Amino acid sequence: MTSAVRRRETPLARLARRLGLRREGGVLLLLFRGLLVSAVAVLVIDFRTLGEAGPTNAGPDLTATPSYAPRIPGVPSLGIPEEDAMTFDLVAEGRLLATGTITPGTAERFQAELAKRGGYVATIVLESPGGSVRDAAAMARLIRQAGFSTEVVPGGYCASSCPLVLAGGVERRVGEGASIGVHQVFAPDDQIDDVAAGMDEAQRISAENQRLLVEMGIDPELWIIAMETPKEQLHFLTTEELTHLRLATAMVTAR
Repeated sequence: MTSAVRRRETPLARLARRLGLRREGGVLLLLFRGLLVSAVAVLVIDFRTLGEAGPTNAGPDLTATPSYAPRIPGVPSLGIPEEDAMTFDLVAEGRLLATGTITPGTAERFQAELAKRGGYVATIVLESPGGSVRDAAAMARLIRQAGFSTEVVPGGYCASSCPLVLAGGVERRVGEGASIGVHQVFAPDDQIDDVAAGMDEAQRISAENQRLLVEMGIDPELWIIAMETPKEQLHFLTTEELTHLRLATAMVTAR
């Protein structure tokens, strides 16, 4: 009789008998408690891991250097990633988009681009955090010689040495809400072997760019504002400053 009963036992009932539990429900309760303990343990481990690794989806890190942070003008070597270097794309209505950092050699690439497509170009549209001031000045002269206009679209960004390129346009259009920023020209401490030589170089670059602005019909007060702005900051020009200083010949709204 006993053996027949055991043959009719379910696996759950047999487990209950072996564990000394009175009924099958006890086994289910035991299994549930075990799963609950395991789940809690896994969650604890996961939270500890997240705490050690930091948030993985906490939005942008505002302390990190953005890819379009203002670059230091007037310095030939900044360790700027090559993929951030300015690119040129010709789009409709003769608009050549100049986007990215002005790295050393950008002026030469710009000149080569104009040699290929200059006949189709009417306006240079800028979106740049700046960079090499020498290249920016050379680009400005190329633009003026060709008789092109320059533009920063509504909501666009043109900072550091980029406004020098903007100054090269025969017509200089700045869109509503665009950020046009200037600051001091300087070289990092680790690239200056002689303080006096560094000061001489800074003064020479300063004089060259003042002369450039005057040649382009820009009020040289723009350079004074730039030189009064610490190198770690940017002075964003107001609409009144842009027009008063003649950096913008026209303010435009979004199309």
